[in-house]
Amino acid sequence: METIANPTDKTPAPAADTAAPAAPPLVRDLRYFQLRQEAEEFLYDESEMLDQRRYLEWLDTLADDLVYFMPMKRNVKFGKHATQEDTRFEKDMSWLNEGKWTLRKRAEQILTGVHWAEEPLSRVCHMVSNVQLTAIGDATPGAEKLNVRSRFLIYQNRVEYEQYFFVGKRNDVLRREDGRWLLERREITLDQNVLLAKNLTVFF
Repeated sequence: METIANPTDKTPAPAADTAAPAAPPLVRDLRYFQLRQEAEEFLYDESEMLDQRRYLEWLDTLADDLVYFMPMKRNVKFGKHATQEDTRFEKDMSWLNEGKWTLRKRAEQILTGVHWAEEPLSRVCHMVSNVQLTAIGDATPGAEKLNVRSRFLIYQNRVEYEQYFFVGKRNDVLRREDGRWLLERREITLDQNVLLAKNLTVFF
């Protein structure tokens, strides 16, 4: 039998959690598109270096104070996704919480040729799309800091039949230093609750 709501019941419905209000979109003028093109080229060059295993060159594009963070995904009730789906930076467990030093050690370990999970080396292909600027930090030409969001798809093949796909989103902070862009911060959102790969030896 169908239940009819009591029109006199003033009990409020449970409130859904909400994320912080989004910043207003940038004005997409000529400067926006020029800087976006530079950010795109940075990301495409990065992908090419990683696919070609030019890890030491890639490390030179990272700021010394880099933050490289990948939260875990949690399955949560409806209305709780904005505040509870992702684990929190340096408060909860995460897949990755690294700096330039640890990334360098990971790359150097692969380049020894005796890495237990990377011998033989994986074949990896990075794809990047949906590149947009969400903030321009300094109006002074030549001293900009950019917030950049993008989507990625990474394909990894090992030995003969072992293959993995990583799909997700990135929020990066790039800063111009001595005339070139450096990656200052990267937050990686991997759209998986349970890691479907055997390990995380690829760089995002």
